[in-house]
Amino acid sequence: MKKLILALTALAAVLVLSACSSSAGPDPRASTGRSVTRIDSDTQTDLSGYWNDTDVRIIADTLVAECVNAPSIVNFIRDTKRVPVVILGTFKNQSDEHIDTSILAKKFEIALVNSGKVDFVASKTERAEIRSEREDMQEWSSEDSAKALANESAADFMLIGYVKTIVDSGGGDSVRTYIVNAELVDVERNRKVWVGENSEIKKYITRASSRW
Repeated sequence: MKKLILALTALAAVLVLSACSSSAGPDPRASTGRSVTRIDSDTQTDLSGYWNDTDVRIIADTLVAECVNAPSIVNFIRDTKRVPVVILGTFKNQSDEHIDTSILAKKFEIALVNSGKVDFVASKTERAEIRSEREDMQEWSSEDSAKALANESAADFMLIGYVKTIVDSGGGDSVRTYIVNAELVDVERNRKVWVGENSEIKKYITRASSRW
């Protein structure tokens, strides 16, 4: 009889533990059949054939080099004895796919600032937050540390651009060509002083045939 009671007790304990394990859900550490390998950030990858980080890097490097060496920039520095002040405008996505153009625009900004040939001022959305902070300073900061109002640096040029795609397809294959334009516009006169275009990003995509 004692053996039967012990056996029933052990069985009950097993059932309780099993129920607790099930209610807790699957172990997140359990294998999902997926393998993740870290790679160098400069490694060129192209899994889908669509716009990716490698394309952003190629475009930015090429067009920024053209921009900072454009005659308008060179002449401005020569005539004013200072580097031009640039503000970042809108980079529009006019392609047939989802592209976060803010990443491309920021890449342009970083590369241009690091070139040492232009200065950047805060964008329209960034300025609102900074101005709010300066207004708070007038009330809460000491007089000698508060930053003055209406003392901002005005932009000489605005950088804008867009991304377009041309798709040629036939059968299961397609060729995607990305065209990126960047323009530097004189803020006071609305004149385009530099226009750069890059259409070097062209991808031949072959779709694997289905097997039944």
